[in-house]
Amino acid sequence: MPYARRNALGQIESLHAQPTADASEPVSVDSDEVRRFLGLRAGGDSYESLDRDFVRVLEDLVDLLAAKGVLAAGELPVAAQAKLLARKEHRESRQRGADAGYMNTGFVTVIDDSAFGQLADLDMPPRERGPRPA
Repeated sequence: MPYARRNALGQIESLHAQPTADASEPVSVDSDEVRRFLGLRAGGDSYESLDRDFVRVLEDLVDLLAAKGVLAAGELPVAAQAKLLARKEHRESRQRGADAGYMNTGFVTVIDDSAFGQLADLDMPPRERGPRPA
């Protein structure tokens, strides 16, 4: 849940992933006020919500048909394949974040850099090597 900093008129001035001295009020990501601040339509359009839900139904249908061997994903137009893959990867990455207990609001991106230290151990050609840390 994000935290809001408000101006003198009580309007949201900024949103923060963590509470700060001047942004300690938790606000719902789905509130009309937050949606307006983010430039989204307050209250949402019912067709937009229905369309999002229906797109998910179509994704599940394509997955089911592929699992049953009725449809091969490669038979779809390239643009459709790319869109399905992008949506699936996005959904899976959001789920991984939620499973790990991280905020899943779109305000925080968590990068696991624990393996980056091993990059210095790779044997790269001399022209690609950078300065080694001391």
